[in-house]
Amino acid sequence: MNSNLRRPLLVLAVAFVAALTPLEAKAMHCSTAETAGNWAYTYTGTIFTQSGALPGASVGRYHQDAEGNIVGSQVRSVAGDAAAEDIAGTLTVYEDCTGSATVNVYVNGQLQRTAVIALVFDKNLNHARYIFQSLKLPDGTNVPVVITIDGNRVTTQH
Repeated sequence: MNSNLRRPLLVLAVAFVAALTPLEAKAMHCSTAETAGNWAYTYTGTIFTQSGALPGASVGRYHQDAEGNIVGSQVRSVAGDAAAEDIAGTLTVYEDCTGSATVNVYVNGQLQRTAVIALVFDKNLNHARYIFQSLKLPDGTNVPVVITIDGNRVTTQH
């Protein structure tokens, strides 16, 4: 390779690696406390029942404290049947900006279901993408679902 081309390519490669390094270093400093605040979200997906697949969607909000406790509310619709629900649970954030949550859903104080959710934070910890890993009824029945969530932090907790 021509030496006139090697030098600019080497400089470009070094600049590229240097530009990526701060992003990787920042990503390794996430914590549950850093994601505390008020969040808004939507979810959409499919719930699989013995009668067939049903579309599901929700819009909601929750508050997360520095220890990862979450409380909030949502309005969800399953196949056009809407209901207001309360949510409560815990969320843990790992150093690589991924996390997990266990969320209980209540109607009039009665437990309706429990979701285990995987998540990843981006946009300086102000946005999160989630996916349901499991959904269980109070009697332990597993409900197969494919549901994804998109969440944005509205305010931070100081």
